[in-house]
Amino acid sequence: MPSNPLRRLVVAACVAALPITAVLVTPAAASATAVAGATVPFTSYEAEAGSLGGGATSVSLTAAPTTQYSSASLEASGHAYAHLAGTGQSVQWTNNTGGPISAITVRVSIPDNSSGTGQTSTLNLYVDGGLRQAVNVNSKQTWLYEGNNNYNGNSQNPADGSPRVFFDETRTFVTGTPIAAGGTFMLRKDAANSAAFYDVDVIDVESAPAALAQPANSISITDCGAVADNTPTNGAADPASVDSRAAIQNCINQAQSQGRVLWIPAGTFYVKGTQGLQAQGITIAGAGSWYSTIYRDVPLPNSTPLPALWGLTSTSIRNLHVDTNATSRATVDGAGGSMDVTGTNWVAEGIWTQHTLSGFWASGTGGTIRNNRLTTIWADGANINNVSMGNSVGNNLTITNNFVRGTGDDALAINSVNYNDIDGTRVYYTPMANAVVTNNTSIAPWGGKGVGIYGGSGHRVENNYVSDTARYIGLGAGRFGVNGNDLSSTTVSGNTVVRSGGNAYSQGQPAFHIGNGGDGQNVGVVDHVTATGNTIINSLYDGIGFSTSTNTLLQNNTVTSPGRNGIVISPPFYPAPSGSATITGNTVTGGGSPYINGSSGFTATLSGNSWQTGTPPQEGPYGGTAAAVPGVVQAENYNTGGQGVAYNVSSINGNANNYRADGVDLEATSDTGGGYNLGWTTGGQWFHYTVNVATAGTYSVGIRVAAPAAVTNALHVANASGTNLSGNVSLPSTGGWQTWGTVTAQVTLPAGVQTLTVYQDNGGWNFNSLQFSSGSTAPANLAAGKPTSESSHNQSFGSGNVTDGNQASYWESANNVFPQWAQVDLGSAQSVSRVVLQLPASWGARDQTLSLLGSTDGNTFTTVKAAATYTFSPTATMTFPASSQRYWRVNITANTGWPAGQLSELQLWTS
Repeated sequence: MPSNPLRRLVVAACVAALPITAVLVTPAAASATAVAGATVPFTSYEAEAGSLGGGATSVSLTAAPTTQYSSASLEASGHAYAHLAGTGQSVQWTNNTGGPISAITVRVSIPDNSSGTGQTSTLNLYVDGGLRQAVNVNSKQTWLYEGNNNYNGNSQNPADGSPRVFFDETRTFVTGTPIAAGGTFMLRKDAANSAAFYDVDVIDVESAPAALAQPANSISITDCGAVADNTPTNGAADPASVDSRAAIQNCINQAQSQGRVLWIPAGTFYVKGTQGLQAQGITIAGAGSWYSTIYRDVPLPNSTPLPALWGLTSTSIRNLHVDTNATSRATVDGAGGSMDVTGTNWVAEGIWTQHTLSGFWASGTGGTIRNNRLTTIWADGANINNVSMGNSVGNNLTITNNFVRGTGDDALAINSVNYNDIDGTRVYYTPMANAVVTNNTSIAPWGGKGVGIYGGSGHRVENNYVSDTARYIGLGAGRFGVNGNDLSSTTVSGNTVVRSGGNAYSQGQPAFHIGNGGDGQNVGVVDHVTATGNTIINSLYDGIGFSTSTNTLLQNNTVTSPGRNGIVISPPFYPAPSGSATITGNTVTGGGSPYINGSSGFTATLSGNSWQTGTPPQEGPYGGTAAAVPGVVQAENYNTGGQGVAYNVSSINGNANNYRADGVDLEATSDTGGGYNLGWTTGGQWFHYTVNVATAGTYSVGIRVAAPAAVTNALHVANASGTNLSGNVSLPSTGGWQTWGTVTAQVTLPAGVQTLTVYQDNGGWNFNSLQFSSGSTAPANLAAGKPTSESSHNQSFGSGNVTDGNQASYWESANNVFPQWAQVDLGSAQSVSRVVLQLPASWGARDQTLSLLGSTDGNTFTTVKAAATYTFSPTATMTFPASSQRYWRVNITANTGWPAGQLSELQLWTS
């Protein structure tokens, strides 16, 4: 037993109030009454919570991701780390464990090299201000690149860009005297530490127990010829090491035939090549995970399918460390599983696994995975299933009290498979039953869920702690793939999920998901999920999301400060066209809307929830002050008060939650002035805006919109009584989702504070602002946003560009053929006395010879302004006695700058 007590990784109640940048609560500081998480022999200190020195900085994730790609802060525990980039920069902590520290594990990132094969370096450890030792670190087993169509792939070419997999973990004994209680320990970049930077995420400290003695009735692998090589690996194998695979397998065979324990003494023993080790019906024991290591060294690149290092049937395996030289999860890069397990009543405990494809891939009946560490795993940490090693059942399997950090797929999973197609034959399996996943800690999976429940029945998932998923759901109850079993019942209770969810595939995934979407590919049955007493804190997007599922009981759960909304049925990419749930006694605080049902076919029975029993949401102007009219009302500044009160949306899509917590349909805009626009317009949606009108009267409203195609009857503006003030407003094509133009409408408003509603009558456009100007003082460009036609156009330069409000876009006729014309249809005859013509501001000056024609019916045109030559530099203006026409045509007969008619804006003014 180590001298420092076992610690439970938990989350204290105070975390509920922490922002997205908050650090993970360290075990030593955790609440004694909390129950979620594993009991472990170490204490974790977050680097961003340490004392930074010498100019070191803390880097935190400050907002939910807006792209599908990764970042170092997204993959860090606590979504934050300390950045040491200059000589003398450091991070320091005080030993508050109450006991000595004799061993440390550092989760750290250093740069890749230019060829993508990584580098080795050191980082200095100081104790009580004095240099103690250099800690080996490397980037040989990190840095994959997702650009150039390698998303979620295994490219190690830095030229592809968009990197991920930043952090590795290095472990070492503290040389000399252990760090005393109350002492300080520091990691510092000195001149001898050659990496350009060190991003320190977290350090685990402990008093490592003494090595275990060889048990009675055992046979040591050294007795069979295995040879230890204790040269530090630091991301790669020692080329001078001896291959002990045959010797170890020989010892296993002897242990099986003699009924003895297989003993793995202290030391690092190499298994080289592509074969693994097979054992059945025995006990395998090591001296402890700090002492006994089996290191798999696969020649790279590898072209041979790899079995797991250990293939175990009805076997108990304990107290050792497994590591490999794999550089990605691909077979070519040496990735094979650590332990494939099956049989009955097997046990795997006290195992520390790193850099393998998976930690445990296990089936059978009555097996247990407990008290293990799984860190820097390329795929799943522990996956219990009904297919491992050719078995067809997975019943009464248990995963308990394990610590998992930095996996490339699900940290923990229950995976019930219905069938697999093997060599042209469809093989079916018995659905899993009664799996138990309790009191585990899953931190910072960079490529999967914290806990995934995929099919079967009778499962219990309780008191687990999940935090800091980089890209995916934190806790999910559903099924996997089209060949997975339906999920017919499971209990999910007492789990804590912190800073989870993610934006893989740009999906804005919830922290806790129930239903058949996502990995279930929207097929199959998810039934009778009972979710009670779970705590969801600081989710990156929605707290709890439902897709298609039936008979769910969501009871007495707490959602605190979700990044988007609290509980959402049918969030984006997780459709729920049907389903049912009882939602009762849940509490949602902070974030956007506490509850949204975005599906007309999903029946939710609600009672006793916080948003029902508390004070109803109060509507108010964004920022507390009504927007001034005349003036500009920004689309993103719709009223506060939430769904059904301040706005109505059918789905939640936005990614601008750093601007406002609900961020329902907001995205960054390229329009002048920047900020955000409303997107994902859909018929039936609406948004409220509180305005303060200075003077009663008629106002011109310039509506800034972007639309890749014309939209008929796109929107209208109404008052609080529902009266349509603007009429139905149609939109021309502006040429793209971020190509902006102005459409003008007229509204008559009383003086004073009032609420206006922008109704989305038909979708297919983006909305950035309402620009109110007084009708008596500000003339309106009557042509803005109006339909156009033309004699011809060249390439993509159609006449719609002349009324889009964007001077950079333009109409250009067919070349070398005159005359050419472009015209605007005002919809009705309107009086005009001034025409403003523009070309792009970046063009040089040129002369065009043109005339202005008008028509009331579109067939018979009269000359309003006779032909003349106008210089565009870049604007030309025509004035004339007021004329009332519906159709206004500019007829061009010559152009000194290009052999075609050219216009970027055709503006019609009343004065």
